[in-house]
Formats: sequence, C-alpha cells, structure tokens
Amino acid sequence: MSIRSNIEAVQEKIARAATLAGRKPEDVTMVAVTKTVDSAAAREVMQAGVLELGENRVQSFLDKYDVLGDEPNWHIIGHLQTNKVKYVVGKVKLIHSVDSVHLAEEISKKAQALGICQDVLFQFNISGEASKSGEAAESAEAIFEELAKLRGISVQGLMTMAPLMAEEYEIKKVFSGLRELSEKISTRQYPNAEMKYLSMGMSGDFEAAISEGANLVRIGSALFK
Repeated sequence: MSIRSNIEAVQEKIARAATLAGRKPEDVTMVAVTKTVDSAAAREVMQAGVLELGENRVQSFLDKYDVLGDEPNWHIIGHLQTNKVKYVVGKVKLIHSVDSVHLAEEISKKAQALGICQDVLFQFNISGEASKSGEAAESAEAIFEELAKLRGISVQGLMTMAPLMAEEYEIKKVFSGLRELSEKISTRQYPNAEMKYLSMGMSGDFEAAISEGANLVRIGSALFK
C-alpha cells in the first residue's frame, strides 16, 4: 500500500474514534512520525496533505530540515538533550517531550536569546514505567510553579506515552490520567500555560487515546508499513 492510502486509512480510524467519543474528527490532529524514513518519503506525506511532521532525534530532524525547510510544521517528540536545544528552538512548531524543569529552562534561555517564545508540551510519566521519560503526576504543581517563571516558553499542554504491552484498560487508564492532570493544571491558571493539547497515542493505541481526549496523535509505523 502507498503512503497516501495508509494516511487515508489512519484518518478514517481517527474520524471513527472521535465520533464514537462524541468529538469532532477535525479536532484531532495527526502528527506523522517520519523518524524511520527519508526526506523523499516525508515529502510524500506532505503531498498527501499532512503537514505536521514529528521527529525523535535532532540529527534526523536537521537532515530533513535541510531539504524541506519550514514548509512542514515540525514537532520534536523524542527525548531532547539540553546540548541539542540550540538546534531546534525557533525551527520547530512544538516540542512535545519537555521532561524536566532544567530542559525547559534551557529552551527558554535559547528562545529569549532569539527574541521568540517557544511552544512546548510537558511530558509526564503517568504509567510509572522506569523506561519512560517524564515527571510523576504528583510533581505537577511544583513543576508548573517553576515553569511559570520562564519567559521564553509557552506550555501548550501535556504529553505522555502508554505501556507498549498492556491491556486496553491499562492503556486507557494512563491516557485518562493525563487528561485529568491537564484539567487540574488548567484550573490553576498559570501565566504561561494553556492546556490546549493532549499529545498521546501512537500507531498501536491512538484510538484509545482519542477516546480519552487526545487531540494530537503521533503516528509512524501505520503510515510506512
């Protein structure tokens, strides 16, 4: 099957899942994760009408950025090291994987040096898995008190990852946990935080994520199989 037909199949599933959840399909955005393909395949994704492209690794992003520039809306979805911050701030639409206050501080510092404000999501480890990045939900209040002091970032929402091998009820529990945390943070009305996005769900579990409120789903393998 072609990339275009795979995209259409995923979009149909997104629309179905949104409708079943009583939501509008257009309220859910697919981020095409192009980490395993080259710039030519990424361009095919764009030609099929998907302009939100996600990359895990900075070098892979930079390689594609050299070819595609800022025509797509770039998303950094993988762990970001502080020494790589300078390569992505100002070039990407959204950094999903801000998993510590220290990283947020580095992003803010670089953004302020460029005279911009970088949109980010804060990553929480709702599942509690040691292999997953992100802070514990119990730390949210203290974290957002610190994030509120940073002038170079705007926290647009939250991100999490569910366990790869788990029952659907466990996966949904992780996703509903992030939604509830987002609602709690929203009531606090922090000055530079807007709970606009819930980035959760990948190729194997995006329908469950949508049922629990995801409006950004990160789809890779389902597009390039």
